[in-house]
Amino acid sequence: MVLDRLQQLTMQVNASSPPPHPFDPLSTVEIDAAVAIVRAEHGQLHFNAVSLYEPRKAEMMAWLADPEKAPRPHRAADVVAIAPGGKVYDGIVDLDEKKIVQWKHTEGVQPLITMEDLQDVEHIVRQDPEVIKQCEIIGIPKEDMHKVYCDPWTIGYDERFGNKVRLQQALMYYRPNVDDSQYTFPLDFCPIYNAETKKIIHIDVPPVRRPISKAPPNNYHPEAIEKEGGYRTDLKPINITQPEGVSFKVNGRIIEWQKWSIHVGFNYREGIVLNNITFNDKGNVRPIFYRLSLAEMVVPYGNPEHPHQRKHAFDLGEYGGGYMTNSLSLGCDCKGAIHYMDAAFVNRAGASTIIKNAICIHEEDSGILFKHTDFRDESVIVTRGRKLVISHIFTAANYEYCVYWIFHQDGTIQLDIKLTGILNTYAMNPGEDTHGWGTEVYPGVNAHNHQHLFCMRVDANIDGPNNTVFQVDAARGPGEVGSVENKYGNAFYAKKTKYTTPLEAMADYDGDTSRTWEIANTNKLNLYSKKPVCYKLVSREVPRLLPKEGGLVWKRAGFARHAIHVTKYSDDQIHPAGRHVPQTSGEPSQGLPAWIQEAGPNSSIENTDIVLWHTFGITHFPSPEDFPIMPAEPMTVLLRPRNFFDRNPALDVPPSYARTPSQIAAGSTGCSCKPKGDGTSVQV
Repeated sequence: MVLDRLQQLTMQVNASSPPPHPFDPLSTVEIDAAVAIVRAEHGQLHFNAVSLYEPRKAEMMAWLADPEKAPRPHRAADVVAIAPGGKVYDGIVDLDEKKIVQWKHTEGVQPLITMEDLQDVEHIVRQDPEVIKQCEIIGIPKEDMHKVYCDPWTIGYDERFGNKVRLQQALMYYRPNVDDSQYTFPLDFCPIYNAETKKIIHIDVPPVRRPISKAPPNNYHPEAIEKEGGYRTDLKPINITQPEGVSFKVNGRIIEWQKWSIHVGFNYREGIVLNNITFNDKGNVRPIFYRLSLAEMVVPYGNPEHPHQRKHAFDLGEYGGGYMTNSLSLGCDCKGAIHYMDAAFVNRAGASTIIKNAICIHEEDSGILFKHTDFRDESVIVTRGRKLVISHIFTAANYEYCVYWIFHQDGTIQLDIKLTGILNTYAMNPGEDTHGWGTEVYPGVNAHNHQHLFCMRVDANIDGPNNTVFQVDAARGPGEVGSVENKYGNAFYAKKTKYTTPLEAMADYDGDTSRTWEIANTNKLNLYSKKPVCYKLVSREVPRLLPKEGGLVWKRAGFARHAIHVTKYSDDQIHPAGRHVPQTSGEPSQGLPAWIQEAGPNSSIENTDIVLWHTFGITHFPSPEDFPIMPAEPMTVLLRPRNFFDRNPALDVPPSYARTPSQIAAGSTGCSCKPKGDGTSVQV
């Protein structure tokens, strides 16, 4: 029966035309085929993930260079499965050869917690006698257990339980009414859930109890706002239209926009993955980045009291940014003329599933691209810019993360992240001292201090794969005031420090020196500046990891110890906290620290195929303005061309208005432009 199903799926795969691009995520048909191949050999399993096994870079680069003659990389599936008894298996299925090429039992790990795993817990805690008892102690009667809710989290790591058993911790809440926000009524105890037996095995109870809050609900839904005076009435509509359609073209999952070409991928863990990013420089298609992604993040909370040390979520490695992605809605999440892409995943039973409209692609006005007015004669040119936005939004329990990859006409790539949603909250007694570890944002509601630290993976390809990273600091020139070389003391320059080893490249941000980093191709110099062509990483929201060295978070989140790491490229080094993150102890540290140690901290990363890892984010000290729902908190990272182009690459963007000195001298009163359909102008 399984083999018959496999034959049917194989026919479907073979019937597809044209074949998928090697970077394309697996289709539902391919996911079903991979599951059938695994089942035929290994029987009934629970599937944790079935995703694209990305082509090895060497063969992919060869194919990209000559797709007509070079061998096409095989389609393959990366499989994570859990057998009865909790055994974890990692496998690779060659979909072209229709066979398993790698299958291994991986001991001592727990794969990420899926949405299905999370949804099991709430029902269990409501039925558990000990949970019911704890609810009664703090003032919730047994008959109100249907009003008790929980946010299941991975347990992180707890030395009492280790990592042999797949566990979750349940952060507990109460809703007096079904429409109330549960985060206004946090409960003071924390059950531990065994995912294999589906039972509560322990409950952490604080030494000082905190009865359920008697404060009125603090809600954000429309009915609650109407009761408090209603919505603002002085807002007029803003409509975004493109009557002639969008300016980008979509060929499968390749986006062509302005001079850019980008392949848009997606997986269960990182969400959006951008590949083979190139820029057409006057007919010369120049490679810039092989792969860009948001590879990991950690959210450490700052209350040292047990069991809050366990609250340090790796939202990508422990839950999957792709799995948690929202289905986006026109006019709400995205405005304008939108192109959507869906995302395909596997569920626990092995069936393929779809998130509709997982990725939003659209254009936006981006304000002035460049402008100059000559004060002598009032000649002027002003050109408005436009940007291409590729985005997805995922919900990690209480928080929403809005991820925007933005491409500009001047060659800049921008990563914007907006944080919104609801603060993680904990119960507190009236008048209780938070000891500085949190803020009372509403009566009975303690919002703990925390950080959001994101790790961006930059697989560089700046005019080719051999690149070098330089640290750039603004520095005062040598010589004291009054000296020959610096008589007036005003000299300053860009001090560049080349990273030659991974050890040298473990670097932190320095706002005093406006520190940036250049990813350079030292084999190619700019025609005019005679400096290496490069892209500059500009990032100013770079807090240090606040949990102390040697502590639990520091050990588990090795990627966050520094703002910058640089490693020599390796095909399997994708996830900077390790492949399997839940319940890791950090002894030894997985991911980046392990890779650097294995390769040798003093190995060469100069003029070779490298990956730059950048950790950035915010430190959040909550306030009442963040509650009951948080206004979006933005942060930005830029990748900007430096010495890459010979002149402003956006000069050919049509100006919105232009008058030359000669036109003004001739008495011309209008712009030598003609209107376009979008309301701007084009120079004649």
